[in-house]
Amino acid sequence: MSKPLNPLAIAKLLGPSNPTLDHLVRFLNTVRGTDKVLMFIQYWSKILIWLLNKKAGGLAAKRIQNLAGPVSDFRILLRYYGLLPMVQYMNYLEYNKPASKLSLAIERVQNLSMIIYYPLEHIYWLSAHDVLPISEKKTNSIGVWSCRFWAAWVVIEYGRLAEQYRLLKKRETGLLKRIKGGDIETNEDPEAEMASIKAERSSILINTLINSGYLPLTVHWSLEKGLISDVLVGVFGGFTSILQVYAAWSATA
Repeated sequence: MSKPLNPLAIAKLLGPSNPTLDHLVRFLNTVRGTDKVLMFIQYWSKILIWLLNKKAGGLAAKRIQNLAGPVSDFRILLRYYGLLPMVQYMNYLEYNKPASKLSLAIERVQNLSMIIYYPLEHIYWLSAHDVLPISEKKTNSIGVWSCRFWAAWVVIEYGRLAEQYRLLKKRETGLLKRIKGGDIETNEDPEAEMASIKAERSSILINTLINSGYLPLTVHWSLEKGLISDVLVGVFGGFTSILQVYAAWSATA
């Protein structure tokens, strides 16, 4: 008979303060953090299932699928409130406009695509679970159209990232010129400014990689017959999930 866990031993192991555990709790306490962990499970399960089926591990593959299916379904349900922060951001954008007119135009179009995407996804989920009396054919069509608007957002995101990078380079060039010419204001901290530029450049890179992972997935789901195999969905989604977990983890540091 195994011995029960000793709370004192656990406390001694963790110590009076454990920053990693504190960070993990903060991370999982956010909807974003939980969603990205589930995303990791969802897509890497597809790769595991493919590997097990190649090795005649049908029973194990079935059990993993029994986990992956509800995880994927729950992630859609978890986005039930997605329309509200989108409306909130649309309002914020109009009172806090980006640095360029192009950025503003791009984000307005992206927001519009999401305003259409979320209700379609909600209708799809409710129909797929027989909450709404919609035929299977129409339900699948609604799902495809929701993904088309998501795919539109992903394609447009490259333009937004390119414009963000252009503005960042302009900002960096201006700072370097001021440093070289000795035109730094007394209340200006060039080191902090350079650190901010470096952090934003890193963010642009991460977001570009994440977007590149989503591109083949959203195009695949936007086509009635699909485009790639299920294992490739796992590969692209698994790659993206790692970056998403990293970004969400960093955001809760």
